[in-house]
Amino acid sequence: MTEGKRNIIRQLLEEYDIESAQDIQDALKDLLGGTIKEMMEAEMDDHLGYSKSERSDCDDYRNGYKTKQVNSRYGSMEIEVPQDRKSTFEPQVVKKRQKDISDIDQKIISMYAKGMTTRQISETLEDIYGFEASEGFISDVTDKIMPQIEDWQNRPLSEVYPVLYIDAIHYSVRDNGVIRKLAAYVILGINQDGYKEVLTIEVGENESSKYWLSVLNGLKNRGVRDILIICADGLTGIKEAIAAAYPKTEYQRCIVHQVRNTMKYVADKDRKPFCADLKTIYQAPTEEKALDALERVTEKWSEKYPNSMKSWKQNWDAISPIFKFSAEVRKVIYTTNAIESLNATYRKLNRQRSVFPSDTALLKALYLATFEATKKWTMPLRNWGQVYGELSIMYEDRLPE
Repeated sequence: MTEGKRNIIRQLLEEYDIESAQDIQDALKDLLGGTIKEMMEAEMDDHLGYSKSERSDCDDYRNGYKTKQVNSRYGSMEIEVPQDRKSTFEPQVVKKRQKDISDIDQKIISMYAKGMTTRQISETLEDIYGFEASEGFISDVTDKIMPQIEDWQNRPLSEVYPVLYIDAIHYSVRDNGVIRKLAAYVILGINQDGYKEVLTIEVGENESSKYWLSVLNGLKNRGVRDILIICADGLTGIKEAIAAAYPKTEYQRCIVHQVRNTMKYVADKDRKPFCADLKTIYQAPTEEKALDALERVTEKWSEKYPNSMKSWKQNWDAISPIFKFSAEVRKVIYTTNAIESLNATYRKLNRQRSVFPSDTALLKALYLATFEATKKWTMPLRNWGQVYGELSIMYEDRLPE
């Protein structure tokens, strides 16, 4: 079970004083009723043309609530339906004479968690319930999860993370009619029990040491006092920011990205032998042997591809930390493989949407995609006991027993 799920369960226990299975059913029923009410509030906003907190010259206005009894998968329940003075409001989430909503909660979860576009959600609502909802209405409904996103982004974190990964996915976002490329930086941690945990998602435009320092300080403010190893690509300013925020932390440049960047200079016919030669560097048993291999590979290929190996020498201080560790630990820290399955989920968003209408829409989609993907994270990393044991010996003064 992820830490996020544990937090949700703890909050449910505190909020509803749960002591039995029936109490759980009652709590879920109450949450379903609250969700339906929020969706109806958004419908009323759309109907009147203004929100609850706004003033308007419209001659129609809110006129309290009417209680309605419906059947749900959790049993019979009461919901509060907002009313308007002219009685022209026609709720669509639960229609006027609809008494059975036994599957609406699952449909809401499915639409939200899969990060569907507003058009797709509208089409799904029409398919399931037989009514057409405008894309503006769907956007208003999904905006109601923004406080939940803010709470998630600010939740307390663990004191120590043995390994942290930072990776970026790029998206097209419309800003005042101009389409810009924005990067979504995903920070994923491996906690002391070996479970993956998305710490935060940052949507930014310009990398710099100042930017990354603010991101890392954000983690410190949420309780992260130490990180043993940060694995990332060559993000601008990341090395300097780590040194300032977490001076004891090892910065390990991602070898997979390093190899990919190298292969950009290499013709297709030479890629296979070139990759085989690169393996002799990063799979060397010691740093000394790795440096020998680096010289051999550079000498072999520099005439044909003069720029291919320059970054290896320039960034050797960030590439070389892996040689301190055993093969098992190296598998964990020298690559962002642990984050690749999550990235595959994020890349689906690019296939679903060629352009996001705003950075807020992008953040909502990323949050929902994260929620969907992390439901499957029920097991620790393979061989974590061995990995953590080695890290405990190397960093015995920094890891709790």
